Amino acid sequence: MKKYLVTLVPVLMLSFQPDSPSGGAPLQALPTSSPTDELKPSISQEKVETLVAKLLTTYHYRKVRLNDSLSSVVWDNYLKELDNSKTFLLASDVAAFEKYRYQIDDALINGDLTAAYDLYNVFRKRYQERSAFIKEQIKKPFSFTADETFNTDREKAAWPKTIEEQNDLWRKILKNQALELKLGSRSDSAVVALMTQRYNNLDKAYNRIKSADVFQFYMNSFAEALDPHTNYLSPINADRFNQDMSQSLEGIGAMLREDNDYIRITDLVPGGPAFKSKLLNKDDKIAGVAQGDNGPMVNTMNWQVDEVVKLIKGPKGTVVRLQIISPGALAGAPPKEIRLVREKIKLEEQRAKKEIIEVSDNGRSFKIGVVNIPMFYRDFEGARKREEGFSSTTSDVKKFIEELKAEKVDGIVIDLRDNGGGSLTEAINLTGLFIPKGPVVQVRESSGETEVYTDPDPSVTYDGPMAVLVNRFSASASEIFAAAIQDYKRGIIVGGQTFGKGTVQTLIDLNQWLPKEPEKVGQVKMTIQKFYRINGSSTQHKGVTPDIELPSAFSAEEYGESSQPSALPWDQINSTRYELSHGINDKVLTRLRERFEQRLKSDPELKQLAQDLADFKKAKENTVVSLQESKRRKEREEAERKRAAANKVSQMSAPVDETGAPVPATAKKKKDTYLNEAGMVLADYILAVNK
Repeated sequence: MKKYLVTLVPVLMLSFQPDSPSGGAPLQALPTSSPTDELKPSISQEKVETLVAKLLTTYHYRKVRLNDSLSSVVWDNYLKELDNSKTFLLASDVAAFEKYRYQIDDALINGDLTAAYDLYNVFRKRYQERSAFIKEQIKKPFSFTADETFNTDREKAAWPKTIEEQNDLWRKILKNQALELKLGSRSDSAVVALMTQRYNNLDKAYNRIKSADVFQFYMNSFAEALDPHTNYLSPINADRFNQDMSQSLEGIGAMLREDNDYIRITDLVPGGPAFKSKLLNKDDKIAGVAQGDNGPMVNTMNWQVDEVVKLIKGPKGTVVRLQIISPGALAGAPPKEIRLVREKIKLEEQRAKKEIIEVSDNGRSFKIGVVNIPMFYRDFEGARKREEGFSSTTSDVKKFIEELKAEKVDGIVIDLRDNGGGSLTEAINLTGLFIPKGPVVQVRESSGETEVYTDPDPSVTYDGPMAVLVNRFSASASEIFAAAIQDYKRGIIVGGQTFGKGTVQTLIDLNQWLPKEPEKVGQVKMTIQKFYRINGSSTQHKGVTPDIELPSAFSAEEYGESSQPSALPWDQINSTRYELSHGINDKVLTRLRERFEQRLKSDPELKQLAQDLADFKKAKENTVVSLQESKRRKEREEAERKRAAANKVSQMSAPVDETGAPVPATAKKKKDTYLNEAGMVLADYILAVNK
């Protein structure tokens, strides 16, 4: 089956792809249906349900059985998919459908979609009731004098038991939203207009949902019970997924998808304005878009992704302003506004870059070479044709290393922060620049068959002191490289625990399994392989733990593979045979950690960094906000102060201004605390081994 599957669909996905319950692709704009129409499944969808169930239980890496236990997980996923905030359905609705909880396994096998569509139609009815209530509520002026609160985190909340309880919940939701707008210096009439627009947008979004969308919601509730990177894509969304994703948002270089009320940023294109500005991050949500420096801000809550793309697209050199809500935003904190200048994204800007930094340790100055790699790129077509000088990460980095050696640097840092992966070939070849020939990574099939991928080149481009700088968003191919360097004890890994994506997916065109279906029936993205380090430990779930762990704003509970309930587990297989480098040992690492701990206690910048992070994490735990204007203003001021402190946490090394344009060489570059500390760790290592 291994060869058959890969031959059938030769699309292997290695890099970090932020998936989501609706399959990672936006809903397509479709003709609006009558909100009173009940949606029903098609005969074709019933066939697809049975096929997907068979494919995933037979060929997915995680060999699962369709049983009552899995059925319960799928049902919870579906409830969460439809009403994640527990604000539309009533407790009695959920109880009435509880009879289906342990029947989903049988329904998947038999092509029965009754439960899925019956629940959706009840949800649709409840949505229409809420919509009518909301429209009446926002006509009335809100009073913000009563001393009451609202918990913005609904994850552990219960569904409302009565209409009266639901009305009160929505009164607080609307009051909270109106107060947020009012505190943004908006007039009462402007608040009403924005709220009206927001919920009109939501009506349009729900009225566009068709049977194919409901089917995708339901099938993904099943697929993602197996692992977060396995999805069903409806025909429309499969076509969208197969397009060049960098075209999803021309002008600033970001990839988007719909995520409940907002448009969420799923990735940034290295070299694009958004990436270079460091003002946008993965999982940021867009709340508004404005044109130029003075154009009005258009509220984009509940818009479709295509509509938001039209606002953000524009000619090179023009300005677009975005209102952004970060995933770590404190409860009640206002959106932040950023300014970007659109430009044409150049491929060469996605490539590796080098620089030299200087650090001082124990009265001695060190020249540290830095190679920043935003992604593992490779011109596969050029490689296939054996073109001379085809673009690749390894060839670029090799050139930089030779240049840095000529400049007599004392050591080299490979900066892989925010590198979501890319070519497995490049991860292996890049490792080969720093080690003699030997194994780099193991790939295991669900059958248990394991293949070892090896660097065959005995030559070593650089054998001097080195460190690898990583963070929570270093994923996949980045983790393979960092793990190999760590296992060979060839370099010191510095930074934060990596993402933990140690799996490979393939795309399966379902029409090839249902050749008699006249229409397209969609695709399945399925996990089929798992990566293991050469020491036998999986990179899945745990990622790579740094030798020297720096303070981080990103916890494993909130970000990365381990934050996903259905993520494949960490495990271990047999180690391969490989020869260790002799430069790094436990005694040296203990010395480096002691030196770092000393700096953490004495260095003003590191101390402030650690304190800011601790304050920010504590503040994020409080999700209850006041609905009294005077108290809320104080909360907002405190939230702004803490957010400002958190924004100082990470400065990238590339000197850019707020628009993403390069700063002149004469301008003073912002200090990158993490990169500087990686340089200090490397200096400590040089001193330790040269004693």
